[in-house]
Amino acid sequence: MPAPVSPVFLPAATDPAALSNERAMALAVVRHLREAVVTGKLKPGDRIVERQLSAELNISRTPVREGLKLLELDGLVSISRNRGAEVTAFTPDEALRLFDVIAALEGLAARRLAESAGADTMNRLEELHGQMVFHYNRSQIDLYFGINSAIHDLVVAACGNPELAETHGRLMLRARRGRYMAIMSPDRWRQSVAEHEALMAALRARDPDAAASAWAAHLRHTGETLARALAEDSADAP
Repeated sequence: MPAPVSPVFLPAATDPAALSNERAMALAVVRHLREAVVTGKLKPGDRIVERQLSAELNISRTPVREGLKLLELDGLVSISRNRGAEVTAFTPDEALRLFDVIAALEGLAARRLAESAGADTMNRLEELHGQMVFHYNRSQIDLYFGINSAIHDLVVAACGNPELAETHGRLMLRARRGRYMAIMSPDRWRQSVAEHEALMAALRARDPDAAASAWAAHLRHTGETLARALAEDSADAP
């Protein structure tokens, strides 16, 4: 969890500086809770109590409330009059549907990247891939996940299609926690690294078909693994 921030006393809401400060704190709340959801520290169905979170972060309840509303728009939190805010459920069917779409988008991004990637982009991908394998070999899952996510983000960002990147970004707000859950399986983690190797081989060879096929399969396998994990969690629940 991020370290608590210093207490902040908000000026009057009509002050533009106050509104900017309040917005910044709301975004800090979003980052704090998003990390907790993605890494499983907050699980589906867990309640988020405004008063408790306000005390934990040493800020007023107003930016906490605004941060929760932003997370509700992302689909990570649901807010009701009776229960307040809670982490939304992530079902096996949702995982399959979501990653089916993401597989199509990232597969297309990989195709375009194989067609057009410059030396700087390839060098950065090689660097990130090497770091990812380094952390995998040492079973450093959190460090691995950060680098892994950076590779996925770079493939999309460098593919030359801003519309694809915008659509992908919205979907990944919900899907990123699923990718983290999927690599908790040792077999899937090993398979995932092999799929990353296949993408790099295709990019080095400038083979668009192989890049698209390898990367789309990688994302579909993630969705399938996640769906199985969610189904098992549901079966084990009391």
